[in-house]
This record gives sequence, structure tokens and C-alpha cells, in this order.
Amino acid sequence: MRATVIHGERDVRVEDVPDPALREGGSGRDAVVRVVAACVCGSDLWTYRGVQPVRSPKRIGHEFIGVVEQVGDAVEHVAVGDAVIAPFYVCDDTCVNCRNGVSTSCLHGGWWGSADREGGFADGGQGERVRVPLADGTLVVVPDLDLESEAGRALVPHLLTLSDVMGTGHHAALSGGVGPGSTVAVVGDGAVGLCAVAAARRLGASRIVAMSRHPQRQELARTLGATDVVPERGDEGVARLKELFDGVGPDVVLECVGTAESMDQALRSARPGGQVGFVGVPAGGPELPVRTMFDTNVGVRGGVAPVRGYIEELLPEVLDGRLQPGVVFDLELPLEEVAEAYAAMDERRATKVLLRP
Repeated sequence: MRATVIHGERDVRVEDVPDPALREGGSGRDAVVRVVAACVCGSDLWTYRGVQPVRSPKRIGHEFIGVVEQVGDAVEHVAVGDAVIAPFYVCDDTCVNCRNGVSTSCLHGGWWGSADREGGFADGGQGERVRVPLADGTLVVVPDLDLESEAGRALVPHLLTLSDVMGTGHHAALSGGVGPGSTVAVVGDGAVGLCAVAAARRLGASRIVAMSRHPQRQELARTLGATDVVPERGDEGVARLKELFDGVGPDVVLECVGTAESMDQALRSARPGGQVGFVGVPAGGPELPVRTMFDTNVGVRGGVAPVRGYIEELLPEVLDGRLQPGVVFDLELPLEEVAEAYAAMDERRATKVLLRP
């Protein structure tokens, strides 16, 4: 089959790789999924840019939806022909950490494009097919949906966001304590930041400020629920946010980038006693200034988003049209053009790219 392999800085290729297969002698809990749609994540760019070095060529991609083609003997809740959403990690959905709502720390889980706990390879998501370990826990079935039908094709972008970015934006909002009447600012206008805007609106925020200097992303933010846009950064951005909110700042700031500058912006923008919900992958050296937090009583909570636990909550609203986060996809390309997909996101010519194998 064809799949994406990253060889080094700004070097991604689509290559022939072995077809996935159910593991012989394994636990019987695998499935093989034909990928209908995948995408490039902002976190993939840290590897693409060389911030996280590639020591040897490796498979990449962790967001996909598709149709089940095979299941192992021990799989009980997923069947051949099911339309499924795969979160950006593998989990059993039954261990103590999963039950505690932190499935990203599953005791038996793992990550796409690497070896699973039984020693088999879990394919990267940017390919034609994927072997899914722990299929019953990892995959979420979308009932009674044909992804190849007209209705199914229309839902594909929205469903695909549930594998990562919509759930991650939701995690930021929950971590920040967004609720009815909250005032919120969102640092980051990538797909996660835009989904954080949608999540804040969904949770009842009364006012949502998107921090963005990009006209197209500003418009997307307003579509998803932003009431205001602030293009300023640094000291000017902090001053502008405080001006908008009684001279003290918003209740909650959602940090959706992962750099030292974005975390500094978030911490200094929240009102005294406010909260920062952070989900930006920390690839740019963010640190927490404890003295600042002590002096202002600003709290910080968040981390890698356990999106598997959010899919079933958000899915009904995607299916009935109340939630349409798929608007963050502003470019669609065939898998064979994955190099252009990465370049477009790296150069900010695209917010998020959907790939069709």
C-alpha cells in the first residue's frame, strides 16, 4: 500500500510499504481499517521543521477515519463494514487511567507509527490502511453511516476533527473551566485554536476573543463563535485584552500553540484569579513562571487531550449539524500530494489539510 514516510527536515514522501495485517499469535484484538480521510496536524510540523529530529525514516500521521475491513477473533464491538473514527492514539478504554478520563495515559496504549505493546507495528495514519491495536477501545463506531454516500462525504471533514483537533480544543476549554457566561481569549489561530473557539461557544461562553493576525482565520474564528478578534501580540496584545475586559482581562485564556511566547501571552492576559487551559504541544520551550502565577493567582491546567473520551459526547452534535468544526479544513489533496500538504501548512497557506488516499 501507499503511505507517508518522513525522512528528515522538510522531506516527506509517499512510498510503498507493507500492507497491514492482523497479527498472528497476538491477542486477537486488532482491526484493519481502510482510510477514507486523514490529515496533517500542526504537531506534525515540529518534526517537519526539524524541531524534533528524525533519526531514521518513519511513518507519520495520527488522525484518520475509515471503514473496518478485518477484525481479530477477540474484537467484540467493531465489525467489518463499520465507519469508524480513530483518536490520535491507541487505548483500551478499560484500564484505570482510561476510566479516570486520561486515556492518553492508557496502561496498554500507544501511538500511531510505532510498535504497540505486543511488539507489532501500528501504521501511521497518513496511508491507505492502518492496523489498529486494541480496536474495541480505540475505535469509535459511527452508527448507520456510509462514508461513501453523499451524506457521508459531507460529514467527513467534521468527523475527522473528532480524531484530534475538535477534541483537543474541547479539552482546552474544559481545562480552563469555561462555562456559561465565561469570558475567554484563545491564543493560537490554527485548527486547534479555532476548535477551541467552537468549544468555548458550545460550553456557553458569553464573549470569545480570537487572537489572530490572519484575515482568513479571523473569519473562520467568527464563523465558529468568536465575538472579537485581537491581532496584537506581546505587551500590546495583553493591553488590548485587558482593555476589552474591564481593565483586568478575561476569565479564561486557552493556549493552543505550545511556544514560550504563546504561554507567556496566555499567563499575562488572564485576569487575576483566572485560568489558563493549555493544549499546545510544548515544542518551543514554554515554561511556567511560578512567581507570576503566585502573584496573580492564575491557574494552569491542561496537557495532551484525551480525545477518545470526548468523541461520543461531541459526535451527535456533528451528525445533526449543530457542531461543524470541519470548516477548519481549507485545502483538500490526494495522499500522493502529501509533500504539498505539509508545505502549505508550514507556510500558512492552509489552516489544515485533508488527505484522501
